[in-house]
Amino acid sequence: MRIAQLAPLAESVPPKLYGGTERVVAWLVDELVELGHDVTLFASGDSRTKGKLHPVWPRALRLGRKGADPNAACTLLLEAIAKRAKDFDVIHAHIDWLPLPLLSRLRVPFLTTMHGRLDLPGLSDVMRAFPDAGFVSISDHQRLPVPDANWIAMIQHGLPSSLLRPSYGEGAYLAFLGRLTAEKGPEDAIRIARAAGKPLRIAAKIPRGETVYFKKRLEPQIDGRQVQLVGEVDDASKQPFLAEAAALLFPINWPEPFGLVMIEAMACGTPVIAYRSGSVPEVVEDGVTGFIVENEEQAARAVGELGRLDRRRVRARFEERFSAKRMAREYEGKYREMIAAAAPKVESACFAL
Repeated sequence: MRIAQLAPLAESVPPKLYGGTERVVAWLVDELVELGHDVTLFASGDSRTKGKLHPVWPRALRLGRKGADPNAACTLLLEAIAKRAKDFDVIHAHIDWLPLPLLSRLRVPFLTTMHGRLDLPGLSDVMRAFPDAGFVSISDHQRLPVPDANWIAMIQHGLPSSLLRPSYGEGAYLAFLGRLTAEKGPEDAIRIARAAGKPLRIAAKIPRGETVYFKKRLEPQIDGRQVQLVGEVDDASKQPFLAEAAALLFPINWPEPFGLVMIEAMACGTPVIAYRSGSVPEVVEDGVTGFIVENEEQAARAVGELGRLDRRRVRARFEERFSAKRMAREYEGKYREMIAAAAPKVESACFAL
């Protein structure tokens, strides 16, 4: 199949540092190429891929030239796919609702994977305005705010099985990995670690809009001993950070659509202690790959129960459920269905002429 993949332009594919969607797109493209497909990635020019790269903007917006207009970059992305649409059997978008007006008129089968939260004002109106557009969710919970959208599949993320190596030691500290925003629960993680008597290491991105939150609420608690901030981590440094942890703390307070860091931890054999929010019950198997808890007190107690879990079993469940190859094959099947469904319409249109 000839497949186009439309990636966000905020980060390169894969991202240099933080970036969930771009990382998933990178893995998906590479696996589809390994499966024998002709894949073109529309992304920033500093991206790397096993497929064919169509660069639409020189560098990823977050790490590129300051003051660059993201609307200008996205306009060029849409123009690029508009000019080349007929080169593809199917178009797969990862940029939410932005390309829907265009893709709905190109007469090429397309689908959109929704990577973010869907409980935002007005979003349901946008999605319902395109009843024939097919959407893929990354968890069942993600769909709840817009149940009437044209959901054609639920496909959970996956990552390459060889990307992160497991460690089967008990781990020396608790880990927190993610954006330093209140909804991600870094303050909860600090309190949980202190209650459990374990050191906490934080590997995190500080969003530009959250510097006040960090300075006021988090920085005073980071003492360099009990609580350490190691900054953003790339794939190379993420490996030891997660693998050497006793557990990943995931005390979220928002409707998490998936939570990529949870399966990254599992790939390292590291169990996850997470609040019962969003997709967590769909990803973590309570008592097998971690513990699902309701509050800080339960989370602290769960730290003391980590010895009950088999880190080899955590890694095995990752391989069974969350490989990039499984993810790519599920998308491959959906592409074939869409192309087959569109074929009679194309033939009918030809006869009508």
